[in-house]
Amino acid sequence: MTEHIGFIGLGLLGLPMATNLADAGYALTVYNRTASKAEVLVARGATLAEHALDAAQPIVVTSLWDGPVVELLITPAFLDRMKGGLHISTTTMSPKLSTQLAALHAKHDVAFVEAPIFGRPEAAVAKQLAVPYAGLAEAKQRAKPILTAMGASSLFDLGEQFGTALATKLAGNFMIFSAVRSFTEALEMAKHAGADPKLVVEMLTSTLFSAPVYQSYGQRLAAGEPGLVSKIPAKDLGLYVEAAGQLHTPIANLFRTMV
Repeated sequence: MTEHIGFIGLGLLGLPMATNLADAGYALTVYNRTASKAEVLVARGATLAEHALDAAQPIVVTSLWDGPVVELLITPAFLDRMKGGLHISTTTMSPKLSTQLAALHAKHDVAFVEAPIFGRPEAAVAKQLAVPYAGLAEAKQRAKPILTAMGASSLFDLGEQFGTALATKLAGNFMIFSAVRSFTEALEMAKHAGADPKLVVEMLTSTLFSAPVYQSYGQRLAAGEPGLVSKIPAKDLGLYVEAAGQLHTPIANLFRTMV
């Protein structure tokens, strides 16, 4: 590959996605607040940027905690270094903020594609990520091979309206949180009644509830592992309620009191 990519954010998903890009032959300049997380990539030939601004390349991928962090790092000065380039944002943020960021990018002649990620870190390693993405047609065409190299096995084009891919991500996460919390409670009841959780999970996930989310989380729950342990549910449920605006969201509001 001759393309050089700046990759910002080497967290649980960012690191395996950046590693996939390196394995695919892309030249990388990487930045992470904790520089030591980049060591495995530097060992593979990546350049470590001392500051986020130094990661500005013709193509930039960001995998950050939330929208405000993207705003903090992808500044007008950063975009000026990328003129004519492409920014692929995999960060889960509010659809409204993504739309605002897209407008800012356009002012600086930088294409913007929102491409939030569905999948756990092990799915990134296995290149089994599902990715809804939105942006202008030409930008999406440039982004597709990069998203595939990052680990996307399924790409879903949500059109050119910014915010739609993120609305899909927030809807999906809400449904995941709902499924996991419901499954957790159901297994606790079954175990209390004397049933073997592993057999309960096997029966339910091979018949009525065969969706991947039930199968993967069901196995974790049956093994005694916690279902939702990070700060992501609280963050994304807040974004979900914000995106819903004046709509009634009683289930999301209830879950926000439980995470």
